[in-house]
Amino acid sequence: MGTTVFERRVPSASVIDESFTNTREGAFWIDDLPADLRPDRPSLRGTTSADLVIVGGGYTGLWTALLAKERDPGRRIVLLEANRVGWAASGRNGGFCESSLTHGDENGQNRWPGEMPTLHRLGLENLDEIEASEAQFGMDFHFERTGQLAPAIEPHQLEWLDEWRAEAADDPHVVYLDEAAVQASVASPTYLAAMWEQRTCGLVHPARMAAELARVAEERGVEIFERSRVAAMETRGGRVSLMTASGRVDAEQAVLATNVFPSLLKRNRLMTVPVYDYALMTEPLTGDQLASIGWADRQGIGDMANQFHYYRLSRDNRILFGGYDALYHYGRRVDPAYEHRPDVWRKLASHFFTTFPQLEGLRFSHQWAGAIDTSTQFTAFFGTARGGRVAYAAGFTGLGVGSTRFAGNVMLDLLAGTKNERTELEMVRKRPLPFPPEPAAAIGINATRWSLDRADHNGGRRNLLLKTLDALGLGFDS
Repeated sequence: MGTTVFERRVPSASVIDESFTNTREGAFWIDDLPADLRPDRPSLRGTTSADLVIVGGGYTGLWTALLAKERDPGRRIVLLEANRVGWAASGRNGGFCESSLTHGDENGQNRWPGEMPTLHRLGLENLDEIEASEAQFGMDFHFERTGQLAPAIEPHQLEWLDEWRAEAADDPHVVYLDEAAVQASVASPTYLAAMWEQRTCGLVHPARMAAELARVAEERGVEIFERSRVAAMETRGGRVSLMTASGRVDAEQAVLATNVFPSLLKRNRLMTVPVYDYALMTEPLTGDQLASIGWADRQGIGDMANQFHYYRLSRDNRILFGGYDALYHYGRRVDPAYEHRPDVWRKLASHFFTTFPQLEGLRFSHQWAGAIDTSTQFTAFFGTARGGRVAYAAGFTGLGVGSTRFAGNVMLDLLAGTKNERTELEMVRKRPLPFPPEPAAAIGINATRWSLDRADHNGGRRNLLLKTLDALGLGFDS
C-alpha cells in the first residue's frame, strides 16, 4: 500500500501547533455577518394561516419563499425555522456555488445519461440566475464567477485528467493546465497538472447568501419565525397544519426544506444520513503571503482524490480549507457533539501546510464542522405527499449552494401541478434507494469510506466493494 503526498510531506508539529494559536471554534461566515443582516426574529405564537408554509430557514426554504413571491406577490407565505436563519449547512459550507445539479458529470452520466444535456443546460441557467439575482434583488453575497480548479496531486490522477481533457476538447471554458501552467496559476508543490472549469462555479459568502435571501423575502412580505421547531404535521379538511411548541400554521400547501434533519414524513426518514464535514479558516493573508502562492484568478479548488480537499479565498483574502474526512456516526443522529474533532482539524492543518508550505506561520482564526444531508444518489431527490399538498427536497450531499434554488422551483412546480422539463426529469420523478436501518447503514457507509481511502493509497484502484457499488449504480468516487 502506497502513501499520499500528505504523508510523504508532513509539516512539523510545531508549525501545526502555532497555527492554532487563538483559534475560535465556530463558523467564520456566521461570525462575519454584520448585525443588520442578523435580526432577532420572533418565535411563532398562536394560530395563523397562510397560502404556503415552509419548514426550514436555509437555502432551500429561503429560495422557495422568494421564488414563490416572485410567481405570486399576493401569496401569503410563512417560514418556520427551528433555530436561526442560515445557522446550519447554509452558514457553514465552503461557498462553492456550482452549476451541476447531479454532483458532477460522472455521477449524472452513470444515473441519467439521456438527461445530461438538459440537466447541464438547466444547471448553467440556474447558476446564471443566481449570479444575476444580486443585482435583481439588491443583494450582496460576494458572488465571484471564478470557476473551479481540479488539480492532480498524485501520478495516477494524471490519467483521469487526460480522460477529462479528451471529453472536454470542444469546450473552450474547460482549460487544461500542465505542471508549469498550474504552478504559475497557484503555487503548490503538490500540483502535477489540473483542469480549470471556468464557467461552472461561482464563490459566495455562505451566511451572507442566506441572510440576504431572508432580507429580500421579508421585504416582499414573507413572514419568518425563528426558534419555531415544527413538532407535528397534520392534513385535514384539505389543509396542512404545522404545530410548534407555541403555535400553529394552517396552510393550503407546505414545503419541507429540513434537509439533514429528520423529515416530518415517515417515508423520508431513511432517505438521508448526516455525514460530518470539517473546515478551517485562516487569518487574512498579507500581500507577500498572497504573492507567494499566486492564485490571481481566485478559483475555487477541489483536488482529485476520493477523500478530497476543497479550498478558496474569501473577499478579504483568507483561505478556507476543508473536506477530506467525512464522518458518519452510528444512529444517523444530528448531534452538536460530533462537531468537536480536534484530531480532524489538526489533520486538515497538516494537509494545508503540505499544500502551501510557503505559508508556514499563518494561523487559523476559525475551526468548525457541520452535517451534510447525503442521499444514495449523491444529489437531491424530490416528491410530494398528502394528496399533493406537501412538497419536499433533500439529499443535496454537499452541493446544495446552487442546486437548492433549482429545488425551490421544482417544488413550486410540483405543488402547482405544472408539467415542464424540470418536473418531467427522471431525476425529479424517481426516488433513490433509501439507506438501510442500523447497523447495516453504519457498516456500509464506514466500509465505503475505508475503501475510498484505500483507493487513494493504491493508485486509484477500486476494491471489490466499490466495484460492486458501481455495478449497482451506487458508486461514488469523490
